[in-house]
This record gives sequence, structure tokens and C-alpha cells, in this order.
Amino acid sequence: MSADTPMIRIAGLTRKFAHMTAVNRLDLEVNAGEIFGLVGPDGAGKTTTLRLLCGLMDPSAGQVWVDGHDVGKDLDRVKDAIGYMAQRFALYGDLTVSENMRFYGDLFGISEEKRVPLTARLLQMTRMEPFQERRAGQLSGGMKQKLALMCTLLHFPKVLFLDEPTNGVDPVSRRDFWAILYQLVKDGMTVFVTTAYLDEAERCNRVGLMHRGRLIRCDAPAALKDQVQEDCYEVTGADLHAVRESLQGRSETLSVEPSGATLHLFLNPGATPEQLGLAGVSFRRIIPSLEDVFIAEIAKANRTYERA
Repeated sequence: MSADTPMIRIAGLTRKFAHMTAVNRLDLEVNAGEIFGLVGPDGAGKTTTLRLLCGLMDPSAGQVWVDGHDVGKDLDRVKDAIGYMAQRFALYGDLTVSENMRFYGDLFGISEEKRVPLTARLLQMTRMEPFQERRAGQLSGGMKQKLALMCTLLHFPKVLFLDEPTNGVDPVSRRDFWAILYQLVKDGMTVFVTTAYLDEAERCNRVGLMHRGRLIRCDAPAALKDQVQEDCYEVTGADLHAVRESLQGRSETLSVEPSGATLHLFLNPGATPEQLGLAGVSFRRIIPSLEDVFIAEIAKANRTYERA
């Protein structure tokens, strides 16, 4: 694969089920050495997309290439190049950390000569050395995810696919997990991760916003925030519940959602807070967060679907 060839290339990828389209004409390229985050609400199509990329599911239409290999035609070579960590990785609770890694090393066909130093490096990288003789069933949620990641990395894949790897994990373990991902990318790996956490999406080189099976926006997190056409306001007042109900459904309002002790309001282009005529309510224009942007983009996409 040449240096300018994308590590992952997706063209017209579609997956239909009986009465729904889970992934709808997805086009995307991911470069080598990139952390790409696919973000969306439950049911957006993130997990289905990941399974299609790994060859675990056949597409209804379209093609996928990973490391220059067509997933539909050369799956064995693709499998050699990738690591896939599902939401529920099959760890064996009765086996220790070391025994789980030895088991998965045997599955990958890794010789003991290669496995031993690699296992030691992974244990050091994840700070799991003190727990290598602890049974997997007795590990915390964050430690289980680290063990699952180590097992996935035993053959050091070129591309790592992670499906919501920190879902339900405590904040400290999430931070540690992302520190590991940064180190893997520094070592030359490409990471494709799905997540529902917008703060994690901020850590990616690029983010794809997925909704109803479609990729509605894709860019670097900073660019996504800079390119928003609508103005975003922080709204404060005495009865924000009543204020939100008043703002919802207004022609001037694109979206309005709670944000801590305030509301974050996107107004449609051309609209101003003065037009809303709300007494005792303060509006302060702000730079939107990535979460704000995502909510606004979903609101725009829903309007498009309603008109279609």
C-alpha cells in the first residue's frame, strides 16, 4: 500500500435489514496513523458500520478496503491486518490476566518467543503488571477493558477497531485507555473508534457524526465547531423549564437543550434573541461545544428527513 493510499476506504456502503436501512450509502476515507471517531446516538448505525468494516457482516451494497485489501474479496488478509474489540469482548472470567493473554496468543498463532516480550510490553503500557495473576472475573470494569485491548493487540494489527470501548467505564480508566490509544498511534497504528461520549470525540483527529445510518458531518473537532452557521447562545433565567417549553417549536429555534444550570440555544440563520420577546431571560452568545454542534446537526438532519 502506497503512502498516499487511505488505510480505510469506504464507498457507497449500505446495509439493509427487513424494514430499515442501518447504514445508508456511507463514503469515507481514514488515513494511516489517524484516530477516527464515529459518533452518534443509539441506533445510528455505528456498530453495524464497524462490523461491515471488519468483514463480520456482508453489505447490501458498496465496498470497503482496509490496508489496501477488499474486505469482500480478500477477508483473510484483512483479518491479519486488523484488531477488533467488540462492546462485549469474550474474556474468560475463570482465567487470570496472563492466562487470558496466553489463550488469545495461541488463537492468533503467536509463538511463545514472540508472545512473552509482547505480553510484558502490553502489561507495562496498560499498568496491569500487578494484576497479571488476578482472575478476569475479579477485575474492575476499566481493567477488563484494558485486558480486552491487550488481547486484541497481541498480533499488533495495523488497524484497531473499537466499538464503544469505554462505555460504562469510570473517568480515570477512560483517561488511561485514551493514553494507551495515543501511544499505539505514535507507534504507527490506525484507530477507528465508535463512541457516544462527545468529550472522547474531541480527542480524535477527525470525527464523523452519524444519524439514522447516514454520515451527516465529518471533519476535525475544531473545524466542526468553527463551521457552524447558526449562532449558539447560553440562556439563563428563573424558570428554565418554562423557557425551554416556550422556545421549542418556535420558527426562530433550531434546537434548545439543557446544559448544566443553563440552556444552550441554536437560532436559525437571521433570527436574534430580541425577536423571541422573552422577559427576564438573558442570552449570551457562546462558542458551541462539540455536543452542541452534534445536537444542532441532528436537528437539521431531522428537518431534512421530515421534508423528504
